[in-house]
Amino acid sequence: MVVIRQNATIDWTLRKNVQAKMRVNIKRLLKRYGYPPDKQKMATRNILEQAEIVCRDAAVSAD
Repeated sequence: MVVIRQNATIDWTLRKNVQAKMRVNIKRLLKRYGYPPDKQKMATRNILEQAEIVCRDAAVSAD
């Protein structure tokens, strides 16, 4: 989650360039810790989806 927090902006779920930067950082992190290369694409997608849910839930609870 540190990678997500460091790159998250207010509208990161809408900005493709911010999402691309996050994907690159997530892939680097997965590679560093020996995650299988053939499963990185799915893992990256899952991580971004989970981050969107966490951010959306945090925004709702802040209201």
